[in-house]
Amino acid sequence: MDQLSYRRHRFPPPIIQHAIWLYLRFTLSYRDVEELLAERGLEVSYETVRRWVLKFGPGIARKLRRCRPRPSDRWHLDEMVVRIAGKRMYLWRAVDHEGEVLDMLVQRRRDKRAAPVFWRRPASAADAPLPPLPVRVVCAAETD
Repeated sequence: MDQLSYRRHRFPPPIIQHAIWLYLRFTLSYRDVEELLAERGLEVSYETVRRWVLKFGPGIARKLRRCRPRPSDRWHLDEMVVRIAGKRMYLWRAVDHEGEVLDMLVQRRRDKRAAPVFWRRPASAADAPLPPLPVRVVCAAETD
């Protein structure tokens, strides 16, 4: 894939990249990014920020994904009961030892097969070794 060119743009690449980073990192609106850049003395319209995000955003996201460290081979499974729209739901999360959420699953029922099946998903996605299934998860799944 060809490298995207910043030629024929009014602003230098660091400013364009910073605007895109602000938009993507902090989930701001285009107008919020426009205001933040205006505080720094840069007059950029929100429409220009939108065009930059559409043009350069996917390439920057791809580079960031490549540089992202691999998840640790040590992780655990969290289960909690949450209320979503007034209904009781079960939230399963795979969390590595640094607290990074690898995967999550929300379902209405807590069945016997949910924990072991979900336990294998993050390991296969991250090419991480599969940790042994904890006894407390197996016992909790068998109670239902």
